[in-house]
Amino acid sequence: MTVVTRFAPSPTGYLHIGGARTALFSWLYARATGGKFLLRIEDTDKERSTQAAVDAIIDGLNWLGLGGDEPPLLQSTRANRHAEIAHELVKRGAAYHCPVTAEELQARRDEAEALQKKKATEGSLSDADAARMADLLRPFRSPWRDPTRPLPAGAPTVVRLRMPDIGDLTVADNVQGTVSRAYADIDDLILLRSDGTPTYMLAVVVDDHDMGVTHVIRGDDHFLNTFRQLPIYHGMGWPQPDYSHIPLIHGPDGKKLSKRHGATAVDEYRDALGYLPEGMRNYLLRLGWSHGDDEIISDEQAIAWFGLEGLNKAPARLDFAKLDSVNKHYMSLADDQRLFDLWTQRPEALALPEATQHRIRAAMPHLKTRAANLVQLGEQARFLTDLRPIQLTGKAADQVNAEARARLAALLPQLEGLAEWSEPAIKQQISQFCAQIGIGMGKIGPVLRAVLTAGAPSPDITLVLALLGRNEAFARIADHAEAGA
Repeated sequence: MTVVTRFAPSPTGYLHIGGARTALFSWLYARATGGKFLLRIEDTDKERSTQAAVDAIIDGLNWLGLGGDEPPLLQSTRANRHAEIAHELVKRGAAYHCPVTAEELQARRDEAEALQKKKATEGSLSDADAARMADLLRPFRSPWRDPTRPLPAGAPTVVRLRMPDIGDLTVADNVQGTVSRAYADIDDLILLRSDGTPTYMLAVVVDDHDMGVTHVIRGDDHFLNTFRQLPIYHGMGWPQPDYSHIPLIHGPDGKKLSKRHGATAVDEYRDALGYLPEGMRNYLLRLGWSHGDDEIISDEQAIAWFGLEGLNKAPARLDFAKLDSVNKHYMSLADDQRLFDLWTQRPEALALPEATQHRIRAAMPHLKTRAANLVQLGEQARFLTDLRPIQLTGKAADQVNAEARARLAALLPQLEGLAEWSEPAIKQQISQFCAQIGIGMGKIGPVLRAVLTAGAPSPDITLVLALLGRNEAFARIADHAEAGA
């Protein structure tokens, strides 16, 4: 058997990181087993589905490297096939036509709600009312499920699944374990609406079957849907998939992840926060799957190690500090030119002069080891982007008094006399200068950092001088040395 997995988002909004994690697990299981990973866009909700959302989902998946092995399937193009199966289920006695209207069902709900309010107000109900309320609250069973009962002439009908009356349905889930549910607790759900359009429950099953899906990995918010969908497989005599329902991602406070916890869309992590796709893949992998105590897991290792038995039953918690730690590892490994290209595409970098960009490109081997993401990369590069004249404020201004300016004026010609502008040569010259005038590095280093960086994050001061380049470094020192002359 060839393993076939799928990711089937609804294009009603952005690609949520929870959905991205589901896609990752499905992609990895297909890769680990030599199978196929397919994409399906469940766009049957025409009022809420948009092409912009479809494009955003595909764009996010491609950025993560999780594109499908075949072009995405649009569920809306298969409505005729879905209807065909609904009618076949009617022929097999596994479904039936039902004329009960939406208004009648709403009247049932309203009556049940009224009885519940009456019980809450009065404390109890009469036996007749109690029996009526219990009947109304049971899963719906239409009187027209009896095949001998004739339908009203000309009445519009839906097609409902005929749920068995007795017995239990058992699901052996790789994450949730073996769970049983009585058929009597499940509605006779609608398969085809009165206008002939299929419902989600029917479309998912038909598409999974026709796509040859063997393993369904999805969020545990769909777990109860499995009990509603399996009778469709049984009614058609189709083999059912293997199921793994993974817990949703929670925020740091243990509650379901939402906007109040920060970014939830994949494109926010890419565009606003500046994470790398390989870092996101590694981090999402560890949100709900484990391989011992390993934290840094390459794609090759993930494919070799991934198995459904490693999926965790407990919800994972989003941890931005851990994400930064993981992504920083991949930042340090990333190609310098690639990082430079990614960073210069960001809004904050677009207007930088060519000379400044050149300094940043040359400094990339040093900058990338100090940043957890592209946003931090820009912050670490700020000392290279601040253009003269550098304005000193706060502690940086306090460092540069008259005595400090005099030392800068004395140091400058010695630096200008260096034949080689390199970190070792600069370090040696500053050490000689300190020895000549009898001061420690602590008396000149902070002053240099102030006039060269204005307090921006920066590496060792000799490396700062080397990365700025001879001309820019001299100019920044001279601005403040001359001010004290």
